[in-house]
Amino acid sequence: MKGVRFAGRNNQPMLRKIIIILLGLLMLLGAYLIASKMAASRSIPKPIETKLVTPVSVVTVNNSTTPITLKTSGNIVAKNQVEIFSEVMGVFEKSDRSFKPGTRFSKGEVLMQINSDEIRANIRSQKSGLINQVTLLLPDLKLDYPDAFAKWNKYVTDFDLSRPLAALPEPSSEREKLFIIGRGLQSTYYNIENLETRLAKYIIRAPFSGVLTDVAINPGAVVRNGQKLAGFISTSVYEMEVNINVSYLDLLKLGKKVQLHNLERTNSWTGRVARINGVVDQSTQTIKVYIDVSGKGLREGLYLEADLDVKDIENIFEIDRKLLFDDNKLFIIKDTVLATVEVQPVFYNESTVVVEGLEDGTQVLSRIIPGAHEGMRVSIGEF
Repeated sequence: MKGVRFAGRNNQPMLRKIIIILLGLLMLLGAYLIASKMAASRSIPKPIETKLVTPVSVVTVNNSTTPITLKTSGNIVAKNQVEIFSEVMGVFEKSDRSFKPGTRFSKGEVLMQINSDEIRANIRSQKSGLINQVTLLLPDLKLDYPDAFAKWNKYVTDFDLSRPLAALPEPSSEREKLFIIGRGLQSTYYNIENLETRLAKYIIRAPFSGVLTDVAINPGAVVRNGQKLAGFISTSVYEMEVNINVSYLDLLKLGKKVQLHNLERTNSWTGRVARINGVVDQSTQTIKVYIDVSGKGLREGLYLEADLDVKDIENIFEIDRKLLFDDNKLFIIKDTVLATVEVQPVFYNESTVVVEGLEDGTQVLSRIIPGAHEGMRVSIGEF
């Protein structure tokens, strides 16, 4: 039956593809079921929970009454010090001691003597003129003022050119006074008195016991009028200027004792508040306080630290400033875990802070713990 075709033969390739796809899906499903069964049958151990415990060092709170101490520092300077200038001109002749920095002089000793031959000669000349004037007046005084003659005659008799000028006799009457003035005696007398006052400036004496700090001239040199000659300080009492916050001004009293020490704390001295400035620095809100101190080992310019006790406060505790966070919080130990507590800072020192609000017996961290947080488990120990 030629020309006859069967439809079933044309569909065989399609059926073959469908069967292959179904077989693939069945294989995938079987593989998934087998894998799930194997995974379910495996035994996976549960993770073991570990609790980390951090060792810490603590300090137990013991509140007490503590003096608040202001710590400050500064350089000391001699309380009595002068710069010596010349008021006259001449050659620097000599000194009672070596005129060098570091030389000590007692009060009244000659620091410097300047040649005064010229002014001395002028004074002698003026004195001679004065005594001649008085001598010429004696005859007239004997005739017109016999009651005054004796005292003026005695003045001439006692007159000595080598001694300081003696005061003129006091006139007994207004007529005698006008007579003396008319003869020019008083004018001559005051000129001599002025020269003698100037003569005293040729010898410069130590105003107090002390030491030369710097010298600007050597013996034999010419001294000019107004020239600086040296610096001179007393080594008996020194003064330290410190700045104190104005909030503590009411707690400071004149005469209050102050403990001072050097940076190494190998030497200490006791000073006292000598002066308090009346002006507050507007930019820093501090006031200058001056402390007097004396003793062995002190030198001009020495840097000292001062501890000034200003007030006693009850129920306070002092801790390291680094332990305070968020301005007013601390970590404490409570039931082996860290907890936070709020405190009231009262006073800050250089490395510590004084706080209120902690109960006696409370255990506070004494060292910073990296990563510390509230609820952290800790164990107390030394490390």
